[in-house]
Amino acid sequence: MKQLITILFIGIFSFSMTAQEKVAKIEFKETTVDYGTIEKGANGVRTFEFTNTGDAPLIISKVSSSCGCTVPKKPDGPILPGETGEIQVKYDTKRVMPIRKTITVLSNAETPTVALKIKGEVIDPGKTSVLEKRQKSVMEN
Repeated sequence: MKQLITILFIGIFSFSMTAQEKVAKIEFKETTVDYGTIEKGANGVRTFEFTNTGDAPLIISKVSSSCGCTVPKKPDGPILPGETGEIQVKYDTKRVMPIRKTITVLSNAETPTVALKIKGEVIDPGKTSVLEKRQKSVMEN
């Protein structure tokens, strides 16, 4: 009886060790997207591409942003080992200002939390700054 219990214990222990070896790994092509200088009202949608380089299915449980002006969209289902996926980010380009936002990705990957960043600047081409107006008026005189 002792031998049977010992064999079962060793079997369960080795099974649990094998199960723990399989892990999902998320590898992003880029962790920062630079919008550059874009005009007010321009297309604010960009994507972060990633690959599951692990040997277990990758499940992204939550994607959130540091501001309500940035709306991220996560993949619907699991990403199998070796497959690629994308996280879509939409920035509200009606706001004329510099862009510096962080998108947080939570998953079952070996590194469960990843921070992605977007940067750039939204300008309004219809408006000129006071400095530009002053330079034009000095040049005209």
